[in-house]
Amino acid sequence: MVTIRSDYQRQPWYRLFGIPLIVSVSVALLMVLTALAAGLPVRDPDGFLGPNYVSLILIVMMVLDVVPRVVLLRLARQNLLEMTMTVFCQRWLGPRLAFAAAGLACFYLAYVAYRNLKSFLPFLRESLVDPALMSVDLWVAGSHQPGDVLQELLGTGISADVLSTTYMSYLVFVPLSVVAALVWTRHLSRGAWYVSALSFNWILGVLTYYALPSLGPIYSQPSHFADLPDTSVAHLQDSLYQNRLTVLADPHATQSVHGIAAFASLHVSVVFTAALIAHLIRLPKPVRWILWSYLALTTLATVYFGWHYLLDIPGGLAVGGLSTWLAARATNPHGLPAMSGALGHFQENASPRTDHWRKW
Repeated sequence: MVTIRSDYQRQPWYRLFGIPLIVSVSVALLMVLTALAAGLPVRDPDGFLGPNYVSLILIVMMVLDVVPRVVLLRLARQNLLEMTMTVFCQRWLGPRLAFAAAGLACFYLAYVAYRNLKSFLPFLRESLVDPALMSVDLWVAGSHQPGDVLQELLGTGISADVLSTTYMSYLVFVPLSVVAALVWTRHLSRGAWYVSALSFNWILGVLTYYALPSLGPIYSQPSHFADLPDTSVAHLQDSLYQNRLTVLADPHATQSVHGIAAFASLHVSVVFTAALIAHLIRLPKPVRWILWSYLALTTLATVYFGWHYLLDIPGGLAVGGLSTWLAARATNPHGLPAMSGALGHFQENASPRTDHWRKW
């Protein structure tokens, strides 16, 4: 009988996700207490475990995790269904399933707390700092609005479509990368590192929203973006603004949540986290280059469409870097030395493994 080894044999789920789960549960509890104190409703914005496509991605990736292993066993003389069930049970029953469930719970608790605390923001922090952030933009860009500068430099034709597609792809990238980290990683501690880092992004990100509450250029000075073509981003911006008006009118009369906040950019922070961790664990160079390029395009898109001020970008990088560091301290990813200094220098020092599944 084939035995499939993995990192979880040395590190069970509660050692990988113990601290991140405690943090996520604590923040979720804080969200509930805040809602009770402020008389605001708690919403599950995307439904349990998120949109349906997240569940579909999870199922497809589990299938793609099992099928190649069955093929590589080359046991055609044995019952194919029996062998498939054997591989599935060894991979996805017991510790591995507990690991994935803990990761999803950690991520989604942090995400729901983040979305609700973000929705409470206009009721708890009424004053906005948009004028101050705009003044920084004008000072950095030489009395010009940065969005106008990018639109003039890049144009408003195909550039708008490319940047819109890049920005909107984030909505698929986040759940896709989370599921990939929970399903396909060889070293589960590294998957736990990434999922925990994204969870910390939500938590630290909402703290920045309360520290510097702001709406963003598209809502504070919409005239600078009136010449942009009709894109998916424009539809999303309109939808978020309508949700804002609905929630402000009566938060109890709608299932919508308020979803507008500028500082800091969590699009930038999350993609930076993904690129940074991919770099530190030495994923294949094409993957790393794609993620760094994705970060660059996402950063351009946030300013081009007026989602964020220039100061929101370094704010997002700081949130992403700090989240990555905190998650590394919490999960101690396999192959990463002691975290002295900022993130330390990563060296692959895993001991050689001779089992067949080392390649995976």
